[in-house]
Amino acid sequence: MLWQDKHAALTFMSLLLLLWQEAAPIEVPEDPKIQQDLKQPPTIMKQSVKNYIVDPRDNIIIECEAKGNPVPTFSWRRNGKFFNIGKDPRVTMRKRSGTLEIGFRSGGRPEDYEGEYQCFATNDFGVSLSNKILLRVSKAPLWPKEVLEPVSVTEGSALVLPCNPPPGLPPPFTFWMDSNMSPIPQDKRVSMGLNGDLYFSNVLAQDANTDYSCKARFLFTHTIQEKNPYKLKVQTKEPYNDTSYNASEPHGDRKVAESTPTFLSPSGSESSKMVLRDEQLLLECIAAGLPTPIIKWFKKGGELPGQKVKFENFNKTLKIVSVSEEDAGEYVCMANNHLGTIRHSIFVQVKAAPYWLHKPSDQVLAPEENGRLVCRANGNPKPRIEWLVNGQPIESSPTNPNRQVLGDTIMFHSVQIGSSAVYQCNASNEHGYLLANAFVNVLDLPPRMLGPKNQLIKVIKNNRTFLDCPFFGSPLPELRWFKNGQGSGLDGGQYRVYINGTLEIKRARAEDEGTYTCVASSILGKAENQVRLEVKEPTRIIQAPEHQSAIRGSTARFTCRVTSDPSLPVSVAWMKDDKPLYLGWRLKKDDESLSIPNVNEGDEGTYTCTAKSEIDQLSASARLTVLEVATLNPSVSSALLPARPDPPMDLDLSDPAARSVRLTWIPGKEHRSPITEFLVQFEEDRWEPGRWQNLSSYPGDLNSVILQLAPFVNYQFRVIAINSVGQSDPSRPSPRYKTTGAAPDAIPKGLRGWGSRKDNMEITWEPLLDLERNGPNLHYIVWWRRKDAEEEWNNLTTVGTNHVVHNTEIYVPYELKIQARNEFGAGPESNLVIGYSGEDKPTDAPTDLRVSKVDSTKVIIHWNPVDLNSVQGEFKEYRLYYWRESSQVPGLVVSKEKKVKGFYSTTAKPSGMLSDLAPYSNYKMFMVVANNRFESQPSNTVAFTTKEGVPDAPRFFKINRRSLDTIHLEWAKPLEPNGILTGYQLKYQTVNGSKVGPFQLETFFPNVTEFFLRVPDRFSRYKFFLSALTQVGKGEDYAEESPHFTNEENFTDTTDLGNKTKKDVKSQQPPINVVDLIPGVVYHLRVYSHLFNSVSSKSVTFKTKAAYIDQVDIATQGWFIGLMCAIALIILILLIVCFIKRSRGGKYPGGGYMSCFTKALVRDKKDLPLDAVDQKDQDGSFDYHSDEDNKPLQGSQTSLDGNVKESDDSLVDYGEGGDGQFNEDGSFIGQYTVKKDKDETEGNESSEATSPVNAIYSLA
Repeated sequence: MLWQDKHAALTFMSLLLLLWQEAAPIEVPEDPKIQQDLKQPPTIMKQSVKNYIVDPRDNIIIECEAKGNPVPTFSWRRNGKFFNIGKDPRVTMRKRSGTLEIGFRSGGRPEDYEGEYQCFATNDFGVSLSNKILLRVSKAPLWPKEVLEPVSVTEGSALVLPCNPPPGLPPPFTFWMDSNMSPIPQDKRVSMGLNGDLYFSNVLAQDANTDYSCKARFLFTHTIQEKNPYKLKVQTKEPYNDTSYNASEPHGDRKVAESTPTFLSPSGSESSKMVLRDEQLLLECIAAGLPTPIIKWFKKGGELPGQKVKFENFNKTLKIVSVSEEDAGEYVCMANNHLGTIRHSIFVQVKAAPYWLHKPSDQVLAPEENGRLVCRANGNPKPRIEWLVNGQPIESSPTNPNRQVLGDTIMFHSVQIGSSAVYQCNASNEHGYLLANAFVNVLDLPPRMLGPKNQLIKVIKNNRTFLDCPFFGSPLPELRWFKNGQGSGLDGGQYRVYINGTLEIKRARAEDEGTYTCVASSILGKAENQVRLEVKEPTRIIQAPEHQSAIRGSTARFTCRVTSDPSLPVSVAWMKDDKPLYLGWRLKKDDESLSIPNVNEGDEGTYTCTAKSEIDQLSASARLTVLEVATLNPSVSSALLPARPDPPMDLDLSDPAARSVRLTWIPGKEHRSPITEFLVQFEEDRWEPGRWQNLSSYPGDLNSVILQLAPFVNYQFRVIAINSVGQSDPSRPSPRYKTTGAAPDAIPKGLRGWGSRKDNMEITWEPLLDLERNGPNLHYIVWWRRKDAEEEWNNLTTVGTNHVVHNTEIYVPYELKIQARNEFGAGPESNLVIGYSGEDKPTDAPTDLRVSKVDSTKVIIHWNPVDLNSVQGEFKEYRLYYWRESSQVPGLVVSKEKKVKGFYSTTAKPSGMLSDLAPYSNYKMFMVVANNRFESQPSNTVAFTTKEGVPDAPRFFKINRRSLDTIHLEWAKPLEPNGILTGYQLKYQTVNGSKVGPFQLETFFPNVTEFFLRVPDRFSRYKFFLSALTQVGKGEDYAEESPHFTNEENFTDTTDLGNKTKKDVKSQQPPINVVDLIPGVVYHLRVYSHLFNSVSSKSVTFKTKAAYIDQVDIATQGWFIGLMCAIALIILILLIVCFIKRSRGGKYPGGGYMSCFTKALVRDKKDLPLDAVDQKDQDGSFDYHSDEDNKPLQGSQTSLDGNVKESDDSLVDYGEGGDGQFNEDGSFIGQYTVKKDKDETEGNESSEATSPVNAIYSLA
């Protein structure tokens, strides 16, 4: 009954812990002013080890150092009783310290001071305790005197020579030597056991040639004790001649009886061994027999951990360093030779002294605040937790109503002034103990400013700025900032106040200048401080130095022009190759430049100008390359072109450290292009030998750098130089540098817990990278415990990357964490990760599955949910299985493949929409609830029918030309009619480039699948849109264009998407021509599987070229060419006739061409002969004319005097004046009345004389 009451109380307090409102403990700053005035309980800072062995030749010093305010006083207990130091003249205590010094100059025995010591540090606020220090004096006793008779043994039999060294403290190190002080050779036959005895698996005759002496070396006294030597007498059945000894046949031709294996150590068929966690396990099996048996080791129920196990002493000793719980079990050693085999089982138990899970830490609390101390440890057996206060058991200390002990936790609520104390937590089991001090200090300090008063801060404009205001107080004061002594507190927007009192100005502007006041206030008062802020313009280099090349002997000049805030003085300094530049008499520097006259090779390098003010600085660099004098020789000019640099030389390592080393090299020649960067690479010979990897890059002006390295790696390095042309060849490798090992720095990633079965949880993680191991024997410690169950951590140490926790409940959350360890120590622990044990099949299924609002392609579904506890795992979704049972279109065969859709809903009345259904079809469906691994039983099956919809596009649409004025169209029914087809609709229009004509419409019955279209214009292109019809409406359009050309493929599917058109082209093999695209339009193209639409290439975007107007060119038609040729021939004939007539007309001016045409037409009517007559004119010119010219024309009128009028072509009238006339039929018969100038007339004559046409007719 009493146990039940205690259990109920613990349960109540556990609930109280969950509801506890705990203030964060106050962190006391390391400010000397605070530390000087802060009252604080004592804290042990230094103490001797628990097991303290001292050298009897030296004075004994037992350390105990502590701090506190007031300064602590010290006292000691020896063997549990007060140790009065003042009564013993040999014992003194150091000033301001608790360290004891015990001297023996005046006599005395160190052994008289052996015992258990404990230090107590005390001040007004509590008592702090050291560990219990067990002091023992090192002992090196002499070997007892004994007379050893010669040992007689038969050849081939086993032998054990006991050592039995005297017990020392610490135990001595034993080894065997002969009388010549030479070590006894050891091998598979002869070896020393863990107890120091010398074992012979079988004795040879030559073993008698040596005597055997056991030595014991005592570490503290540096002395060696030796046992009287053993003499061997080996009895042989046949004479032995040592000159004929052969190691391969140790018995020679003599017959020695062989024997089966027997164990010399340990005895019997089984034994047991207990080892503590993190200690070293040594198991030994030594066997006798002839031939010498071979020893092998096994572990029952598993494999030996390869990375932890080492075999020593010729496989007779199995060694495991840093034992963990997983190393427990049955180990079997087997000894065999060709005569037989024997086995011995060693049952290993792994116990553990207490080790910390959560060590209590100091607490600083303000009055009326809450807090707690937690002390958690683990071990095997489970350690017992005992609390003390100021060194006294907490049960016997004065009661404190504000304190409550709950097992491994002490709760404090509403603490008061005067309740400060030091609490000790002692965790102990039969294998050891842990002791930790943690004080609870209750402070009431008014607010105090810790920083300098009235500080002036200058910052650069637009920079992020921090104004510090360190403060302290207990209880922790509230801090607020004000600007210029007015307004509300600054926080938010441009400002941010940190918990340590710092004010951040995210971007300092001119208007942010002013005086800022920070005020810390609490119930005990307030304190304030001021900071004045000035915002300055940044320093800028408005003209930076530039890389340049200078010929030797010339002058080089670097410019560095700087601007800055007027109130900030700025200095400009120059450096060369990162070293201050000494100007001397040659170099000249002014405010804006650096001049280098008479440049030589020593001036080559990187020059840096640094502009520095009191609050900022800026640098800019440029490279100077010195060239030889150029010549006119082209080969020399070409040799001055930049090239890749030479590889660096003379790599040297210096300043070695645990994780770094300095690498120095000499840069190679730059070849007229400055080196801008050095790339350092490394190679290690442990994990990936021979593979060079990039380590880091450095600026080109450095040649000595500190390399940051990983522990436990054997490095070598090489350097590559880089300039604007490219990379140099790698340098020669540096000497190797091996870093020392260290505990791991990295935390294993990917920690997760999941159930592979319903009654387990598999914990997995990613192994550390090779360069993260930091040392040998890497292994992992993984912890797990049920979440919110207040149970202790379980842990396991393994070299693998997973562990399975068995016999778990179904889907229970666990807290997980992991840590990597190696031979050098433990790495950091990971954060807590929540994992879950395995899932099982859900016990309940959804019920009352039903549908509503059935459409042609979608339906609303409803169901009754399950209790989430019945899911037996993580609720994943409600999973709906549905399939198309049949189509209502007669004769249409459909696929009954089941499809799945998930719905995630935790509402009381869940529902969802099922879309993408086929219209006019019969469907069935059922639902299950699913976790990550299983599904429940199905719900009731529901059948429903979708409504009729619009049809898909026709299955294909082909356009064929049958004649010049007819187009044949052919199509097939849609694959999915989605209802009863009522017909087809065809819309088409003419397309002429980017111009389109009006739509024309044709409709067809559902059984019609072809159409002949007569086209009035055989040269026009047409665009067609074909769609199928149901009672619901028109389906998708299938678009095509005509005509097609021979290199174009027929489209098999086109979908009209408003102002966008989707076209599909079927093809078995590439390439394929995609045609009938619209000019000047952007298209998206992808290739996908016709059978599996989800298998698709990436989309490619392209744009077609500008519009091409496909019109018939009339100039290329035959009839037009013939017509033009005929017209040209007629014109040519007329021109020839005109030239002939003009030649006969003599000096006719340009108007003669018209007469030519007119007369030619008249002669055509008369068909009169044209006879040329040569008549010479008075001026010597000739006239070509016909007799007909002197005759009156037919139908012309005679003059009044009855004479026929003289021809109008007569030269008599030319130039004589007179009006031009026409006869009755309109023929031109008048005379030219315009008188020509002489020059013009002569020019005409000259022209006529040189005319090729006239010349031809003159010859005629």
